[in-house]
Amino acid sequence: QVQLVESGGGLVQPGGSLKLSCAASGSIFSINVLAWYRQAPGKERELVAIIASGGNTIYADSVKGRFTISRDNAKNTVYLQMSSLKPEDTAVYYCKANRGLYFWWGQGTQVTVSS
Repeated sequence: QVQLVESGGGLVQPGGSLKLSCAASGSIFSINVLAWYRQAPGKERELVAIIASGGNTIYADSVKGRFTISRDNAKNTVYLQMSSLKPEDTAVYYCKANRGLYFWWGQGTQVTVSS
């Protein structure tokens, strides 16, 4: 099994930047898809960005041009670089790993964008 530990969340002002990390307990080289989701209070969990093993990425329209997902297989870590943050980006952010029929969720990290 794979265990995911997220970090990097916190309080940031609108327009600021924040970088989230999600470290896996084991190698993620064989994990085809890594993704970031977020869930705001009273809202459904939504997909933010995904990255495949080859580096192909997909972003939600709401974050295109502002967020960048990346993975470092050597470090067994996936990142989410967030820039030009808006109050509506406030949410708990979760990472997810997928390999074949298996998937794993991180515990989530809080991101609050407020002045």
